[in-house]
Amino acid sequence: MSGTTCGSLAGKVALVTGGSRGIGAAAARALAAEGAAVAISYATSAGKAGVVVDDLERAGARAAAYRADQADPQQVRDLVAAVATDFGRLDILVNNAASYVGGRVDDANGDLAAFERQLAVNVGGVTAAIRAAAQILGEGGRIITLGSMQATRTGFPGVADYVATKAAITGYSRGAARDLGPRGITVNVIQPGSVATDMNPADAPFADVQRTANALGRFGSPEEIAAGIVFLAGPAASFITGAILNIDGGYLA
Repeated sequence: MSGTTCGSLAGKVALVTGGSRGIGAAAARALAAEGAAVAISYATSAGKAGVVVDDLERAGARAAAYRADQADPQQVRDLVAAVATDFGRLDILVNNAASYVGGRVDDANGDLAAFERQLAVNVGGVTAAIRAAAQILGEGGRIITLGSMQATRTGFPGVADYVATKAAITGYSRGAARDLGPRGITVNVIQPGSVATDMNPADAPFADVQRTANALGRFGSPEEIAAGIVFLAGPAASFITGAILNIDGGYLA
């Protein structure tokens, strides 16, 4: 399917933060397959971002990559503005970029600087992007943020700081849905379960514990999460806002 002539998102422009790998890259490809022009951001993986852009362009989509540190609100604002300027508009914001730092709250040797950066990326980066996009998005605009099923049920120790960031953006998204609803802009959250990515390999030591916690007994794929992103970005989801879509293999069942 050409990314320029057909599909439910033809004529739309999407920005996927953290789009150089994993769920972000899968989302970029899925959005492009439905006709959207796609911009992705990356922090350090310029090479991987270039591969994604090349793939999208070969498939017929307009695409570009931008470097931005999601922990820096000004860089996030500049990113959103640059995409809107370069592509002429912005219709879909996918807040995918995130940091994961594990550690128990009673660990006296915990890396506090890493925890603070996680907070800056996972909460500050998302809120900055939403605020910036809110100045640009028009009627029918879509904001989709990637959360975590652990924000609803924290089934494992050592994730309190991470879970707090994901719970925060869920609350923020509900509030933003109220603020932006009168303008016809929807704001939703997808809570993935255990998904096989660089950050969470399906063959990691903790993987079997994750599998047994899911009703389906397996890891999900980035493409399965991307399918949910495309749905929420499309016209069929026009009456869905302030919602949480769990794509977690039955972790919360």
